Amino acid sequence: MSGAGRPAVSLNGSRGAADGPAVPLSPEDLAESAVRAVAAGADEVLVHPRTPCGRESLSPRVVGPVLEVLRGAGVGVPLAVPASIGAEPDPAQRLARVRAWTVLPDRAVVHFAEPGAAELARALLERGVAVDAVVTLGGPAGPKALERLRSWLVRERGVGRAGVRVVAEVAAGPADEQTTGPALPAGLRGLPPQALLLFGRDGASWPALRLAGRCGTAARTGVGDVLRLPDGRPARSNAELVAAARELLPRAGDTP
Repeated sequence: MSGAGRPAVSLNGSRGAADGPAVPLSPEDLAESAVRAVAAGADEVLVHPRTPCGRESLSPRVVGPVLEVLRGAGVGVPLAVPASIGAEPDPAQRLARVRAWTVLPDRAVVHFAEPGAAELARALLERGVAVDAVVTLGGPAGPKALERLRSWLVRERGVGRAGVRVVAEVAAGPADEQTTGPALPAGLRGLPPQALLLFGRDGASWPALRLAGRCGTAARTGVGDVLRLPDGRPARSNAELVAAARELLPRAGDTP
């Protein structure tokens, strides 16, 4: 799990070839990118498995080989995949796909704004896969998703809760509001008492990472989230983004 000064890395997200050369596409490119990102300091890897034609998929025939390639390349940190509408729109099919996995990730991302999230999270925990429960801070869908997550955690009555981490996505907005405004810290205080990772996409990415550094939570970067470095230059790789993130996060022993 992401620790002080060591962010998770989102290798590819919803990006494609049109987003530039920093985006790894083939399983081999993903593995090479993951190895370099881990060497730069990432301690978790999130990968979006895709079919040869580029479509996100939860099929065991797609998820398993990607995980095996990454592990075979020596990526020894926890591997996560998203279990979301982007890979399978139908909630029942999403559940069936997850139950059919033959090669398991260490973690799976479940968006609690999506239908069927609670059942999906339960199925993952039953298979021994830790759950990253995503809610949004500052967006219109956030309050309802957060209430669904709270209700589900209450129903769990402690069973499996150790395997659940809240992943709070910082919604896009003016950078000064994200880094200094009162709404986000208040939103953090309203989250369930679980382990927490903060991230943002594109313009919200670096403000979210700085907020994570100040609050002492885990953080995430990578071309799946952001294509530019903090100074605005295009990132050349996931490793470069991880190195930049480490400069902004407190190191082990520092007091956030």
